Amino acid sequence: MPPPPVLVFVGAVYPGQFGLLCDHLRRTGQAETYFLTTPGHRDRNRDRGPHILAFQPDGNIMGVPAYYYSGKAERSARIGRGVLDAVTALERQRPIDAIIAHSLWGAPQFLYDETDAAIVSYVEFPSYRAHGWDPAYPPDRSQRLADRNMEMLHFHQVLKSDLTICPSAHARSMFPAELQGRIAVQFEGFDITPPPALPRPAEGPPTIGFAARDLSSAKGFDIFVRLVDRLLAEGVTARFVALGDAAAATYGYEAQWVERHHGGKVATFRDHLLLQHPRAAAAVEFPGKLPYDQFAERVAGIDLFLYPLRFGVANWGLMEILARGGCVLAPDRGYAAELIRSDENGLLLPDDDDAWIAAIRALLADPARRARYGAAARDTGRSYHIDRVAPRYMRLFRQAMAARDRRLGRSPVAAQ
Repeated sequence: MPPPPVLVFVGAVYPGQFGLLCDHLRRTGQAETYFLTTPGHRDRNRDRGPHILAFQPDGNIMGVPAYYYSGKAERSARIGRGVLDAVTALERQRPIDAIIAHSLWGAPQFLYDETDAAIVSYVEFPSYRAHGWDPAYPPDRSQRLADRNMEMLHFHQVLKSDLTICPSAHARSMFPAELQGRIAVQFEGFDITPPPALPRPAEGPPTIGFAARDLSSAKGFDIFVRLVDRLLAEGVTARFVALGDAAAATYGYEAQWVERHHGGKVATFRDHLLLQHPRAAAAVEFPGKLPYDQFAERVAGIDLFLYPLRFGVANWGLMEILARGGCVLAPDRGYAAELIRSDENGLLLPDDDDAWIAAIRALLADPARRARYGAAARDTGRSYHIDRVAPRYMRLFRQAMAARDRRLGRSPVAAQ
């Protein structure tokens, strides 16, 4: 039996993208894994094991770029130059079978033709143009032009990598048809342990919630506020809570719009929306960014989640809700429709406020159906546990290694 493959994961942040997978594969003996990250993250995580290694970016990757329009390309070059040095040093100690690199924070473009390892790129989405943004808050021309370099980097990586992984079919569909055959779809694995399923207390009004990393247009927070305002106007009795960071960076351009529109007098997109919807402003609770254990506790206390995702390709926050048994309403398109099976582990709805209001009212009056959705949602969460997902990744990594062997003219036997 051949020895387990040597896999090197690359990302400027650890344990961020693929950190859990790297540790799991090493712990279970499925692969000999290493994680290359920046020196600060390596130092803060030394206790996790000697497989956490450092690469030194070639300069400040968080500094102001020399030229605005090529900022992401410049940052990727600084990261990629440091990654190449670290990979070269590691290869002097042992051969590497595959390198799994985050497209922007692991920047693999300088590795091509410089290593015999298979190269796997992880690309969340190709560009903000492809990802989409709310027409009410459009990018300015400079932002549109700068976005082209991000797109060029990602197209090149798909073309040159032995395999590219996207987190959803929706993300893959954003690439040109000519490149999609080089892209595999695999959503990340998680280690979420939901609490035991307990009946909701009968006393008190139900709680309707929103939960996302950021309270943004892309996540549909404006739709949530609008729906809450209408529910209140129609006399629906409920508590309302929005979990998330109002000041977090978003996948859109609404923050810049708010700054320009209000001249700096309104701090966030949330605050702008609350000015437009005073009923919701008086009713919605905003706990802010919470420690993880407190976030999990608050999720467990919400009866009905509105997740009106507008743009997104793989929302880890949605998986958190489902895995913890949340009852979720989501749009019948995009990534959410890949994860939710309507009327089984949640409910998918068209982009129509009347349909959402009717569904909310029906579910508030039907705790048994909410419980059924929640139980099936837990099953969905279990199907994405790291124990189940890791073998799927290993098959993809071996697929990339086979592509590398063909590219180098090796036979599989010789490669082993």
